[in-house]
Amino acid sequence: MLKLDFNKGKGLIPVIIQEEGTSEVLMLGFMNQEAWKRTQEEGMVWFYSRSKKRLWMKGETTGHTLLVCRVAVDCDRDALLIRVKPKGVVCHQGTKSCFQALKEGKND
Repeated sequence: MLKLDFNKGKGLIPVIIQEEGTSEVLMLGFMNQEAWKRTQEEGMVWFYSRSKKRLWMKGETTGHTLLVCRVAVDCDRDALLIRVKPKGVVCHQGTKSCFQALKEGKND
């Protein structure tokens, strides 16, 4: 089992979600140890909500889940990159990705 360092982030690690087929970055979330455990056990991505202070599975209300394909850990073992097959859109605003490109030269 992969040993991660949850101490640096006060119990949380950042998790980058990337689409398996296109390599598009879809979202950034956070996991605590329980979310990481459930992700490994179930093969679906779980997060820890910093605002709601609870565990949640992506798509638990919408059905827009994230099926785990591959996991990579950074060299310090305090961040994850999870490649997924998304079922439906990922962003709560109804878009495929939570990241929207800014126009070049515009920083507002």
